[in-house]
Amino acid sequence: MTDPVGKLPSELDQLPDRDAEETAEWAASLDAVAEHAGPHRAAYLMRRTLQHAEKAGVALPRLLETDYVNTIPTSAEPAFDGDEAMEARITAWNRWNAAAMVTRGSKYGVGGHIATFASAAWLYETGFNHFFRGKEGDGSGDQLYIQGHASPGIYARAFLDGRLTEAHLDNFRQEAGGNGLPSYPHPRRLPWLWEFPTVSMGLGPLSAIYQARFNCYLHNRGIKDTADSHVWAFLGDGEMDEPESTAALALASRERLDNLTFVINCNLQRLDGPVRANFKIVQELEAQFRGAGWNVVKSLWGSAWDELFQLDTTGALVRRLREVPDAQFQTYATRDVAYIREHFFGAEPALVELAKLLSDAKISECFHTSRGGHEARKVYAAYRAALAHKGAPTVILAQTVKGYTLGKGFESKNANHQMKKLTTDEFKGMRDVLGLPIADSAFIDGVVPYGHPGADSPEVRYLQERRADLGGPAPARRVHPVAPLPEPEERAFKALYKGSGKQEMATTMAFVRLVKDLMRDKETGRRWVPIVPDEARTFGMESLFPSAGIYSPLGQTYEPVDRDQLMYYKEAKDGQILNEGITEAGAMADFIAAATSYSTHGETMIPFYIFYSMFGWQRTGDQMWQLADQLGKGFIVGATAGRTTLTGEGLQHADGHSHLIAATNPASLNYDPAFAYEIAVIVKDGLRRMYGPDAENVFYYLTVYNEPKPQPAMPEGVEEGIVKGLYRFNEGSAGADAPRLQLLASGTAIHWALEAQQLLANDWNVAADVWSATSWGELRRDALEADEALLRGEQRTPYVTQALEGAAGPVLAVSDWMRQVPDQISQWVEQDWSSLGTDGFGLSDTREAARRHFGVDAQSITVAALAQLARRGEVPVSAVKEARERYGL
Repeated sequence: MTDPVGKLPSELDQLPDRDAEETAEWAASLDAVAEHAGPHRAAYLMRRTLQHAEKAGVALPRLLETDYVNTIPTSAEPAFDGDEAMEARITAWNRWNAAAMVTRGSKYGVGGHIATFASAAWLYETGFNHFFRGKEGDGSGDQLYIQGHASPGIYARAFLDGRLTEAHLDNFRQEAGGNGLPSYPHPRRLPWLWEFPTVSMGLGPLSAIYQARFNCYLHNRGIKDTADSHVWAFLGDGEMDEPESTAALALASRERLDNLTFVINCNLQRLDGPVRANFKIVQELEAQFRGAGWNVVKSLWGSAWDELFQLDTTGALVRRLREVPDAQFQTYATRDVAYIREHFFGAEPALVELAKLLSDAKISECFHTSRGGHEARKVYAAYRAALAHKGAPTVILAQTVKGYTLGKGFESKNANHQMKKLTTDEFKGMRDVLGLPIADSAFIDGVVPYGHPGADSPEVRYLQERRADLGGPAPARRVHPVAPLPEPEERAFKALYKGSGKQEMATTMAFVRLVKDLMRDKETGRRWVPIVPDEARTFGMESLFPSAGIYSPLGQTYEPVDRDQLMYYKEAKDGQILNEGITEAGAMADFIAAATSYSTHGETMIPFYIFYSMFGWQRTGDQMWQLADQLGKGFIVGATAGRTTLTGEGLQHADGHSHLIAATNPASLNYDPAFAYEIAVIVKDGLRRMYGPDAENVFYYLTVYNEPKPQPAMPEGVEEGIVKGLYRFNEGSAGADAPRLQLLASGTAIHWALEAQQLLANDWNVAADVWSATSWGELRRDALEADEALLRGEQRTPYVTQALEGAAGPVLAVSDWMRQVPDQISQWVEQDWSSLGTDGFGLSDTREAARRHFGVDAQSITVAALAQLARRGEVPVSAVKEARERYGL
């Protein structure tokens, strides 16, 4: 709404003006400048004033955008700590070998990417030579999140410093023989080199933020001194469109993560074309990061532009650079000087006059090659500024040319992401541009040779000396020798072994009670990392607030509203709980950082992440694969599980399929326990498998329910069956000649099966044994391994087949999951098989009504059991109809 003269209202209109006359004088001065010197001069003075005010400590909102120029002027660049010519030769070898590796691999059809590293080579090389701390010095070193599509360049550097051979390079993307290189950063595939998987775009920036945050968490809790560790995340400007890329920017600034630097390679191109064809991605990103509270350093122009800016006495050049859209600037990089003179400098008279002072060679250099991301001094200055800045994270926006040095056929072409090879002539042209001593005769039968100056060459010695000074090779993954964690005291588990008597307890509460007791363990208690996305009270975890504390780097700067209550909301600088707010992706990123601390920092942590089960594998499943790739360990807990157990929550909250998705991940051990004692056995075994003497690189997925039930005491001798996935919980009884069948149930469904057992015995004289299937997935995994053994000529019977051997009658499986979940094991069950499940969409209703709707309640199970027996001729067919009528189905 505007006032009668069209003036927009402002928040300043709400504040009293203590000196209206002085205010009017300032406004009049600005009007005078605009009238006599032009609006551009007025804008310049205003921005200078705001800049001065910020330096003087005057509290003002920051400008979200600055001019399209370098943040650090040439005159303010620090002295370069190195041999530029030497580093240029090293970079040239790396560029060559990266392109050669991908091109040679293209004859096998395995592909690869060339253009990304070509644009970013100096961003990496400057870091490797001057900034990235290795893992062989003091502390943990730095954590490097390498842009996935740049992996050929990282392999090329590892080849130059002797960590890889030509045979390795020739096996790029050819791993089946066991000596190849994975396409992208995959720690599970190349665990001595890669630390962090990053090519599922968007997860790298998110994970980097939470890794930097977890470093502070370890430091503030006194577990590891991480003060000298810095997190560097290398990203693409197109990647920043992924929602995860910017989801946690505010967290990074809010927690003042000055141990974090984003380096965004702004080559203005994504996979199919310009990132922002009609706009400017650098300016957009600057505004986004500044608005989130980050320090922004722009490194856009190379030194060739210095002369142009000095000649720009009217500001016309800077204005033109701000208004030209990215797609047009990309075109300038591919067109001749005459085109640039006409279309760029011809935009206004002042630029026409400026262009008259420039040679064609100068214009060509500026528009075709000279970018801030292609000059070691510019990159070095930006990195120094990032490390010097305190109190906030830094993002470096480095402008480059995609496909730089690869020739006119690649540079700035829309299709260069999909271009997998150079011709021999293109390689020879690249060789000449880079000044490499590679003879024409080295190209044998059209195959491009790898290049290496020699193991004892000045280049390799320089590279290795630089890395030695910085703490060893990088990137590198090191699993420091860590002692197995001692087993927790048995009393924490015994509390669940004995059951709850007549008291009802949901399995969610049983898990929380167990972990709460384990967190008190003198040896391992402080290594537990509880992670929850703003649902702690839903899961009954509020009792942990005052005892363990919620982590905050600021501690608690306020008096909590519930301070007078027993379970008040307590934040602490050394708090143990990570309560992330409403962000499952952020909580999962927390989990990954904690789950891999054993390798990143040499400190074993035991994370457990508890969440609504529907919002785990379905919502953040990509991160579960990232966790597996990164060889993470810990407990992922899908609470309020099941399609009918979470009452009234409806379609999008009713999880009936997470176990099906989880079963696809080879590193995930998936359990659906029915009773509290089963949880205790599974967690105890999980601690042994993940943190014991023979530690495995696996993680656990447990589903727990919010349905209170009396928890029985643990029967004798069931531990093995619980861990392997199946044991007989209750044997059915009926007359001597009664028909018999086997009811297999998991999770809360075992209570429906037990009720059906009674109905079958009392109403139909049918004996049903009830089995607890704690893990359909582990049963299947074991059976698949048995099948594989058979192909090797080894005779082995799957555990599920052994367990059910001799069990009379058919098998009926039931769970609060889709039928495909138990059906995973059907082919290894020798008895007649049938299953019930909650297929279809969830719905809002009571538990009883929902279970009747899906046909999994006790009465439905009874009818299904009779139908199985009727097909076998063991009960009359009429019994099925009679049962349906009796139970009102």
